[in-house]
Amino acid sequence: MRIKNLLKKTQRKVLFILKPILIWFFEIETSFLKSLTAYSYKKLFWATWGIAGNPECFDHHIDLFYLWQKTKNSLWLERGVFGSLAIKRNGKILELACGDGFNSRNFYSHISDSVIAVDFDKYAIRLAKRKNKTENVSYLLADIRTAMPDGDFDNIVWDAAIEHFTENEIDNILKDIKKRLYEKKGVLSGYTIVEKIEGKSLSQHEYEFKNMADLKRFFTPYFKNVIVFETIFPERHNLYFWASDGTIPFSSEWEHWIK
Repeated sequence: MRIKNLLKKTQRKVLFILKPILIWFFEIETSFLKSLTAYSYKKLFWATWGIAGNPECFDHHIDLFYLWQKTKNSLWLERGVFGSLAIKRNGKILELACGDGFNSRNFYSHISDSVIAVDFDKYAIRLAKRKNKTENVSYLLADIRTAMPDGDFDNIVWDAAIEHFTENEIDNILKDIKKRLYEKKGVLSGYTIVEKIEGKSLSQHEYEFKNMADLKRFFTPYFKNVIVFETIFPERHNLYFWASDGTIPFSSEWEHWIK
């Protein structure tokens, strides 16, 4: 036992002496790998979006490892941050039109008991299962206009997708969402964009919103409490929403702030 303790003390002393050298070596290694990874994702970005035939969803690892460093723009993270404010701890989440699943895994899975994430795009679901797989997230192929998963959910997230539907489809989907929010007190949260002066941002978008009031009018027939707010960047005008018959973030009943 004494010999074992002596060896441990000797090991700690040696590591303490070597610490500056180890840090120097690992800094060089990580710097090289960071540059290599960024370059690889730059090529992936070009192959995915620079050649005709763009997919319906975006691989946010391209943001994480390449575009964020290039543009220094953090707007792509807002969706996960603002959405998380409404998430019930250890609750059940349904994410509609989940895309690559980045937010399901990296923003919602660690604070929730379970996440069911659906998308109608086979490519998106394959991408999500390959790059954002985690044990409490289930990725399902489903068209929410006709086959939204049944169940009671504490939170439903409809993120960067409401603009892909017509006005009538949005109305019908909201009816189905309301039925699935637990005891009608669960929270719907999400994100979309304001239509540009020159027209729609993407051809796949069915309806882009004119302003905050235009977005809010879709929720007020179904929810007692609705908040819509915006963030404005040179290249994008973002709209965020929380809607519920219960408590929503920054309402007077919300337990996580003090007025």
